[in-house]
Amino acid sequence: MNPYQAPQAELTPEIHQEDMDYVGFWARTGASIIDTLIMMAISYPILISLYGFSYFDGETFIAGTADVLLNYVFPALAVILFWIYRSATPGKMLVNAVIVDAKTGAKPSKGQMIGRYFAYYLSLLPLGLGFLWVAWDPKKQGFHDKLAGTVVVRSS
Repeated sequence: MNPYQAPQAELTPEIHQEDMDYVGFWARTGASIIDTLIMMAISYPILISLYGFSYFDGETFIAGTADVLLNYVFPALAVILFWIYRSATPGKMLVNAVIVDAKTGAKPSKGQMIGRYFAYYLSLLPLGLGFLWVAWDPKKQGFHDKLAGTVVVRSS
């Protein structure tokens, strides 16, 4: 072992479950609304400039390539990259919340973060029950958190 490198145990100390301050349903809902508003502020002006206000008439499900990129690809990449590099989206940052590994309290792996994003779709399936589950779960985990092995806690 390199004497100038801290032991791995010190870099990612195990956090006990009782030490975690889980972020609840309403704070997470507020963070999600903030993130949605930010995404809309970025994508809507571009979509309107490309497709005009008729974009909102809803005549077609997908208006074109830019529609797919701005409404599906860009948000997915933005959220995953924020999670990987900051452990939170801007909305979560504003409510002092971060995503951590449920077992260790350490930063989740890239795989956990990517899996967590795609597990969002599973949380949506039964009428959004996977998101509502945060309100009843003792660790405030949604289905996507349980599948990815993550929890959302207050940042210090």
